[in-house]
Amino acid sequence: MNPLSVTPSSSSSSSSTPALLSPFINQSPLRLTPSSLSLPSRRRVRVSFPRNSADPSPSDDSAASATPSTTTTSVFGERKELTGIQPLVDSLSPPLRLASSTVILAGAVAAGYGLGLRLGGTRNLALGGAAVMGAAGGAMVYALNASVPEVAAASLHNYVAGFDDPGAVKKEEIEQIAKKYGVSKTDQVFSAELSELYCRFVSSVLPPGSEDLKGNEVETIINFKKALGIDDPDAAAMHMEIGRRIFRQRLETGDRDGDVEQRRVMQAFQKLVYVSSLVFGEASSFLLPWKRVFKVTDSQVEISIRDNAQRLYASKLKSVGKDIDVEQLVSLRESQLSYRLSDEVLYSTGLKQVVEEIDVILAFNDGLISLKNHADADRFARGVGPVSVLGGEYASDRKMDDLKLLYRVYVTDALSSGRMEDSKVASMNQLKNIFGLGKRESEAITLEVTSKVYRKRLSQAVSGGDLEVADSKAAFLQNLCEELHFDPLKAKEIHEEIYRQKLQQCIADGELSDADVKSLLRLRVMLCIPEQTIEAAHADICGGLFEKVVKDAIASGIDGYDMDVRKAVRKAAHGLKLSREAAMSIASKAVRKIFVTYVKRARSSDNRTESAKELKKMIAFNSLVVTELVADIKGESSDIKPEEPVKVEEKKQVDEEDEWDEEEWESLESLKKVKPGKELDAKIGKPGQSEINLKDDLPLRERTDLYKTYLLYCLTGEVTRIPFGAQITTKKDDSEFVFLSQLGNILGLTVKEIVDVHRGLAEQAFRQQAEVILADGQLTKAKVEQLDEVQKQVGLPAEYAQKVIKNITTTKMAAALETAVARGRLNMKQIRELKEANVEIDSMISEKLRENLFKKTIDEIFSSGTGEFDEVEVYEKMPAELNINADKAKGVVHELARSRLSNSLIQAVALLRQRNRAGVVWFLNYSHLISLQCSQTSKSTW
Repeated sequence: MNPLSVTPSSSSSSSSTPALLSPFINQSPLRLTPSSLSLPSRRRVRVSFPRNSADPSPSDDSAASATPSTTTTSVFGERKELTGIQPLVDSLSPPLRLASSTVILAGAVAAGYGLGLRLGGTRNLALGGAAVMGAAGGAMVYALNASVPEVAAASLHNYVAGFDDPGAVKKEEIEQIAKKYGVSKTDQVFSAELSELYCRFVSSVLPPGSEDLKGNEVETIINFKKALGIDDPDAAAMHMEIGRRIFRQRLETGDRDGDVEQRRVMQAFQKLVYVSSLVFGEASSFLLPWKRVFKVTDSQVEISIRDNAQRLYASKLKSVGKDIDVEQLVSLRESQLSYRLSDEVLYSTGLKQVVEEIDVILAFNDGLISLKNHADADRFARGVGPVSVLGGEYASDRKMDDLKLLYRVYVTDALSSGRMEDSKVASMNQLKNIFGLGKRESEAITLEVTSKVYRKRLSQAVSGGDLEVADSKAAFLQNLCEELHFDPLKAKEIHEEIYRQKLQQCIADGELSDADVKSLLRLRVMLCIPEQTIEAAHADICGGLFEKVVKDAIASGIDGYDMDVRKAVRKAAHGLKLSREAAMSIASKAVRKIFVTYVKRARSSDNRTESAKELKKMIAFNSLVVTELVADIKGESSDIKPEEPVKVEEKKQVDEEDEWDEEEWESLESLKKVKPGKELDAKIGKPGQSEINLKDDLPLRERTDLYKTYLLYCLTGEVTRIPFGAQITTKKDDSEFVFLSQLGNILGLTVKEIVDVHRGLAEQAFRQQAEVILADGQLTKAKVEQLDEVQKQVGLPAEYAQKVIKNITTTKMAAALETAVARGRLNMKQIRELKEANVEIDSMISEKLRENLFKKTIDEIFSSGTGEFDEVEVYEKMPAELNINADKAKGVVHELARSRLSNSLIQAVALLRQRNRAGVVWFLNYSHLISLQCSQTSKSTW
């Protein structure tokens, strides 16, 4: 290899540069001098490079493509000869050099003083001579010491160049060289020599032309770098300078064999990027600014690393034979990790041959299809057509799994370029038929693979900024789906999943910052996620976190809801950016579960007192925990009862209930106590919340029963059983009625429902005593006075007491009337008298008994023997008064008449046979009378 000096190239050489290289070759050519290595400009050192992969001989491409025999002379150049004063400096050690400098300076001063004294004879001339000779001696001393770094650098160069194998260079010996000359490794000239040696060595290690890496380059460079003791920043600067030289070389060669040279330059640069990334490891991201210096993208750097890693691993695989053992498998894994080859890329690397074989199968299948469709197909042997492996050997599930794996490999390869060509879609359909895969199976595999590729391309579009700068995000995403033949609905699902993952990351610390909100909004806009989906995601994720906070707060109990818990609730409620409605909905769900637990305990209690105690615990929990929780969620004080908003459509109904309630409030004694005065309010403390209640969790009947249970507890007091079957009742004060009011709020009862419970309980007490007083059904003046007294005691309004009294008396009277009708002691005259007294006959006497009464009355008319029969009375008035069907009543009359007439004629015939003429005449007259009474009956009836 011939050394090549790196010098600025003429501007004319870049006039015909291909567009593909424009991001790289537009950099200003730099001379590799100490100044380019961050050294002061007062020392300029030209650095020579050996030709490598980017420096082919223009006249001999074949020689450039072959691997040259590298020697230390060709890599580091010839030995440097010492000239002038340098041999003297090389022979002096630092102490001796210091002593010599002192002697030279002192001798020069003494000689000048003596010469001046001898020639001038005066002291002043002697001092002048000493000064002149001292300056000359100082110049000599300065020249002696100034050449020390150059001598040390030359010695370093000769030391390294003297080895046939650069790997034999020892770090200790290089440090000894610096110590020998008394220079530091950070000295400008010495450091420049180290950088030159390292740069030459790295250039020689990289394979030339299109030759692949051997795999030992990284380790070789790292060992040499450690031997030189060069720091990573200085070494990285040399890697960047090699990159600049590679692209400057492209300018120097012009357009000769442009396409070939372009590929060679790109291959050389990719190998440099890959090797450099392995040499510096994780630090390469900031030590090697490829993107800033050469205007390359992150994806281009990734491609360079991936392609070279694939080639190295493929080369490693070739060395593995059929008789593979454990050590080889371990070695392959270690090589994969050292090459920085991901499992995903490794998978695709090992399956390229598989894809090639599948292409052969598809080509064979295409040939069979074309033969089947040939114009002379009728002349061919029968059975020519597409192939299929379905059935036979591949009928088992295990073999079918192998076919699915092959199909997955082919789909993955079809999408390896980041898009799906139409020809690949057709090939995939053919392969599906060949393998005998069902539509659902093939679509599932395709969806899985395509989803991964879509995610990757979407990530690149977001990180690269392409999606953000797109005029239409929706059009960009739609085009991406079309390129991949990907279902847009599935893409929307992926967008939602990405947003959810981002949201979960943002709330990892328990709240959403303003920066998080902006980031989520940016992601939502780019991915075109609907508002409804966003709200659902926040309700699910943020709501889930808030629900946990709420449950922890509730679980702390009455004594544990302290300031720390309140701060946690406030932070979650406002930091998670949940709407008040959403936060209250979540809290309501958790609180109602606790309420239901209290209700279950109350229902399972042994007696009313124990049940009331459980309900009282629920009331305390609501006042001391839930009320504070609601206030913390809203950011309000719990000491002041908030005004609850009333919906417009409900306002009218609420006003009507309040107005109706004011009319009823003063009439019920127990209801008055539910609204205590200010003194009792102050004694009880802060009001309980009412927004969270059990209205939708329990049926109305059960809620009113619970309220009634506690109301009875307030009215009767606490009953304590003592030995020998006795019990003690402890009367409660009116403060229990305040808790009763809070219980009504917890149960979600309306004003009307509460009033109904109080009135119903009062009615029940009044009815029990009224039934005893009206046991005989007779309402006298004394009984009325007695009932008025009972009504005042139970606090029942007069109108409801009258209804109860009327109901009782009506029930008693109905029973008496039923008995009278059944025993035949009631006739139509009495019925008319009762109706005139406003007695509701219809409700007191059943329809059947009324029909029997009508039939009995008609029978009496037929038996009267008077011959009177009033059709209006019988057919209209009586059915109307008895409230029975008129047609049915007429039928009853006809039936009775027919029966009477038939019996009379039979009796007349019998008496005629007995020659009882008087009897015959009487029955005939009776029959004639019945006929006259029913003269209006139609002939057909008779």
